[in-house]
Amino acid sequence: MSAGGMVLQVALIAVGVFLGLAGEEWREDRENRRLASETLLRFRAEVSANRNAVLEVKDYHAEKHEQLKAYFEAAGADRAGVSLSIQGIRPPRFESTAWELAVATGTLSYIDSELAFSLSRTYAVQTTANQLGSGMMDAMYLRTPTLDGEAFLAALKLYYDDLTEIEPSLIPVYDTLLVALDEALAE
Repeated sequence: MSAGGMVLQVALIAVGVFLGLAGEEWREDRENRRLASETLLRFRAEVSANRNAVLEVKDYHAEKHEQLKAYFEAAGADRAGVSLSIQGIRPPRFESTAWELAVATGTLSYIDSELAFSLSRTYAVQTTANQLGSGMMDAMYLRTPTLDGEAFLAALKLYYDDLTEIEPSLIPVYDTLLVALDEALAE
């Protein structure tokens, strides 16, 4: 075989390898975009559900928080005259399956880093609210309201002190995230 023929064969092999690698990169990129799109859809559904969960309970929490503040601001004998009616603690029920799946599978790396950061920050706040709720439930079951109603109400007030700050601040965060998720899905 001539030198020119060998050069041609090497060139053809090199072009074939290059095209094969380019095709594989294109396939991988397409798969990553598909995974990113699925991840964004899951996040959109979960953020919307969590927003609705907060909207369902935040007014109740604010109302009960005001009642509890009035109760504890009243002098001992005057507390009996304060209207206080608790119909459950009603902690917000946050979903986190989309977040946990994205972390476990590494699909967060396929979405915009600023969006991933915003999602991470939001899920951290939700985790804080969940931990507060778990602590309140633990306290309630360790020392039931029938054993020491005053201590239970004091713990509930502390819980609502924090929750009534967290919940209203989450709504605009959710709204911003939903817009960002819709924009990312439209790309």
